[in-house]
Amino acid sequence: MNEKLHSLKKEQQELPAYRARKQIIQHIQRLRTAIIIGETGSGKTTQVPQYLYDARLHQNAVIAITQPRRVAAISIAQRVSEEKQCNLGELVGYNVRFDNMTSACTKLKYMTDGMLLREAILDPLLKKYSIVILDEAHERTIHTDVLFGVVKAAQKKRNSLNRKDVSLKIIIMSATMDVDNFSSYFGSCPVLYLEGRQFPIKLYYSPEHQSDYSFAALVTVFQIHRQASPDEGILVFLTGQEEIEATVKQIWDISKELAGEAPPLCVFPLYASQPPIVQLRVFSPVPKGTRKVIVATNVAETSLTIKGIKYVVDSGMVKAKLFNPSSGLDLLKVVRTSRAQAVQRTGRAGRESPGSCYRLYTEQEFDQFRPNTLPEIQRCNLSGVLLQMLAMGISDIVNFDFIDKPTTQSIINALDQLNFLGAVEKTDKIQLTAVGKKMAAFPLDPRLAKVILVAKDMNCLEEILSIVSILSVDSLVYNPQTRREEAVAARKKFESAEGDFMTYLNILRSFKASAGNKKWCRENFVNSKNANMALEVRRQLRGICQNQGMQFTSSARDSNAIRKCLVGGFFMNAAELDKDGNYLTLSTRKLCSIHPSSSLFNCKPAYVIYNELVQTTKCYMRDVCVVDPDWLYDAVPTYFKKK
Repeated sequence: MNEKLHSLKKEQQELPAYRARKQIIQHIQRLRTAIIIGETGSGKTTQVPQYLYDARLHQNAVIAITQPRRVAAISIAQRVSEEKQCNLGELVGYNVRFDNMTSACTKLKYMTDGMLLREAILDPLLKKYSIVILDEAHERTIHTDVLFGVVKAAQKKRNSLNRKDVSLKIIIMSATMDVDNFSSYFGSCPVLYLEGRQFPIKLYYSPEHQSDYSFAALVTVFQIHRQASPDEGILVFLTGQEEIEATVKQIWDISKELAGEAPPLCVFPLYASQPPIVQLRVFSPVPKGTRKVIVATNVAETSLTIKGIKYVVDSGMVKAKLFNPSSGLDLLKVVRTSRAQAVQRTGRAGRESPGSCYRLYTEQEFDQFRPNTLPEIQRCNLSGVLLQMLAMGISDIVNFDFIDKPTTQSIINALDQLNFLGAVEKTDKIQLTAVGKKMAAFPLDPRLAKVILVAKDMNCLEEILSIVSILSVDSLVYNPQTRREEAVAARKKFESAEGDFMTYLNILRSFKASAGNKKWCRENFVNSKNANMALEVRRQLRGICQNQGMQFTSSARDSNAIRKCLVGGFFMNAAELDKDGNYLTLSTRKLCSIHPSSSLFNCKPAYVIYNELVQTTKCYMRDVCVVDPDWLYDAVPTYFKKK
């Protein structure tokens, strides 16, 4: 143990942040707001909060450190608790959606930006915190952008009391961001630079444009694998779960063929919708003489140090949500990263030793990338975050102090959606209705929250909680490429002619009946980890329902009641079959198709609702359910005009 502690201390003292700790403490002591820019690997995320705590700048209150992603919040908290020689959840803890590992004695609290925003609903002044550190600010998630305005307002109100014991310090940290914009937004606050990344990184660009970046990534991985020492890990950046799992399988298959010619491989997928326990496997050690390969989305871009990673393979692509307020369509599309994102990805290779980054695009293409990531608040549906803002008492949304304002059209569109859901009323000012206040209690998309509230009156709350929980985690089923036909055949017994929501419910019911039996899961191609995660989410949602005094009723398998409830939240996501056999969304007349993974693929029901639209080769509806057109009209007569 002493040896491990000695090793941790040595690592801490070698970080660039350690050399600047006295200056950091002195600056933060006299400043109310500061920006800290430090290259990837400088130690800002793990060390700066500890320096402020050790110097007693926290005044016995809590230091909040926000992260855009749950996997980063959890893994960093684990690392810092090791460095502080305490159990996780004591001095150092974390709080992410559906997982709170803190206690009354927690002083260093790592959390997702969304969780701090939810806390601000109950406490707009954030009174339990003396310092709020907004880390990875360059990511510009929708929650981070709103948090900027919320903590700025909280600081102004608390500091106006002129009492030292209630003042609030704000620290914004990043490796790359538009410093002038941030500094001017926070009253021309000073910028502190942490000089020096730990280790240099060699950059290699593709000599020509790559039309198939996932194939290029595969080729690059095995070029490295044949040449590099087996203890040097590889991190590959791709865009989404299906692409990642297909690539992981290809790497496994090729490595088996190379047995005896190259070292063995351990391959790990990493993406946001995995259960936390699965995500954290990427940090586990691999056998000596075995190469670790991680294939990840942009969740691995920031604040993660995965031991042994020496090579980064960057596809230059990312899956981003893009919302068009004029059409009302929320699409998932694969787009180019920004230059700032590319720099972050490169930095993953230089955390412990000199590394290399292979960029699967030309230098000319890199020069044409956007300088910074387009803020999520300017490209996403705002209904969820506006619901939270209204719950905090922020009614003048248009004049809220955003660092980069969303368009007025986006705000109007989101308020219209909340109005149709019955969450807001427009009098002399916009405010939440009684229904809206209940919806805001759920850490869910407003549509899903509304479905739960409708279920209370339709006597099927138990079934709806299961469906909502399933939609809050990743897929319950998996389709191994080599056994696709077997998987499809096994799924037939769960499939419902009424659509995917009912199919998912059948799967979760059967999973519970089997008590999560591993053999049953393998035979039925059910992802037991995601199914268990859905049950955990369900348990927590049930607790929120209990707090709201809801009665837990069951429909006794009346699927009409269940589907009517779903219409209550998803009526804006409805489509009808036209005379040519194509689907058109009712609200915008957008041409779309049922996704091949749906239980309704190759079926042609007249009217459906869907969970989301995904744009690939064409526009697909995912998670589809058959509905009666009369249900749509009955749910919201003001939204539909009967034909």
